[in-house]
Amino acid sequence: TGDVFDFVPAGGRTLAAKALAGKPANDPARTMVAAKHTRDEWLAYFKADGKAAAAGLDDKQKATLADYLAHNMPLAAGKAPANPSLANWEKVLPPDGRDLTLEHCQSCHVITVVVTQDRAKAQWLGTLNKPSHVGIKIPPAQRDALADYLVLNAGIPIDQVPEELRVGGATY
Repeated sequence: TGDVFDFVPAGGRTLAAKALAGKPANDPARTMVAAKHTRDEWLAYFKADGKAAAAGLDDKQKATLADYLAHNMPLAAGKAPANPSLANWEKVLPPDGRDLTLEHCQSCHVITVVVTQDRAKAQWLGTLNKPSHVGIKIPPAQRDALADYLVLNAGIPIDQVPEELRVGGATY
């Protein structure tokens, strides 16, 4: 009896929190919350100095984490938790694309409408900027981050979606 949304891939907040959980302030993984880099620079970091931070992640997860870090880091000074538990990191890190998808997209339609579509970023941004979506309270930077997450993680085959989520459409 797990979470019905387990089929939706982890977002960058979750991936970062797992990589940072239990790491003391002097651990090299903390670079992830203290630096500002582009997605490509983060991916290069994961291949070199940051191998440990990305250990166990596949290429899609690394790209998801790199996008998240590029959009959200560095954290404000003093924002890192004193107790670096997973739960504490999850509380202080900004929401990721998965969080935004589950929070905002489902307010109008079943999640399947979103996560089964394989689209380019321009198409996702086009949808997010349509009159039916502009009223959603997501700042432009988060819309961009959401589109990046969906480019990498949407396009889920319908047979991977739980039966109870395969019906329905938009309510607007």
